[in-house]
Amino acid sequence: MSGQLTEIAYAKVNLALHVRERRADGYHALESLFVFAEDGDILHARQRDDGVITLAVEGPCSAGLSGDDDNLVMRAARSLQAATGITAGADIRLDKRLPVASGIGGGSADAAATLRLLTRLWNFAVEDTVLQHLSLFLGSDVPACLASTTQLVRGRGELLEAQALDDLSGRPMMLVNPRVGVSTASVFAGWDRIDRGALDALDIDGLARDGRNDLEAPALLLVPVIGEVLEALQAQAPRLVRMSGSGATCFALFDDGQAMAQAATALRRDHPDWWVMETRIRTS
Repeated sequence: MSGQLTEIAYAKVNLALHVRERRADGYHALESLFVFAEDGDILHARQRDDGVITLAVEGPCSAGLSGDDDNLVMRAARSLQAATGITAGADIRLDKRLPVASGIGGGSADAAATLRLLTRLWNFAVEDTVLQHLSLFLGSDVPACLASTTQLVRGRGELLEAQALDDLSGRPMMLVNPRVGVSTASVFAGWDRIDRGALDALDIDGLARDGRNDLEAPALLLVPVIGEVLEALQAQAPRLVRMSGSGATCFALFDDGQAMAQAATALRRDHPDWWVMETRIRTS
């Protein structure tokens, strides 16, 4: 058995999420600016020579998750194994640190990290087109999570444009979740189907002024505590506060780490039951 390899499944954050229309294939046409945190779930893997793939799930946010075939990590591993024809297997361990169903791409990031991890573990060159095809099959957010760098994402997640934004890269970012899971399908079902325009703001001031999350309103109707999270974050006077994805995680961008640390201390004091993560935006 080979040595253990490790991969981080970086948390995904939608700084803006514009829903433009419902496509003929049933998916929604989206425009979103994705950034990724420096932190996230952690995956470990050791190679097996018998072709068997196993998954153990642990960590502070692992409650209710299993290592069965429905887990996106297992689906990603089996898809990569089938696509490459490789005969090796793997024992995978997922340290789940991101809340489940929370709008920060936990499952998608896990799937993408699995593809990166097993490609290294099995020492097998896989064409980018194959990885992109597999990732889109696994989920709309997975293609962007493969690189886990700042990207403008369009379509259902298949149109990616890398962005190098100096005023965002490395910026302190706090994520807060009230420990309430949100159904993405239910939030999309509540969208009012009004196209409010394209996403063309790609700096922090433009995002604050012209960016939006079109899923925030339907999510608030389903989970009102999201409004409390947003208000608590706005009270800390950061540069930008918004909900990520379909919720319930919200984010705040700060100008310096000290301001973020002070805000996190206040939030943990006033809301000890909330999940709070202090991090930074990954450098593209």
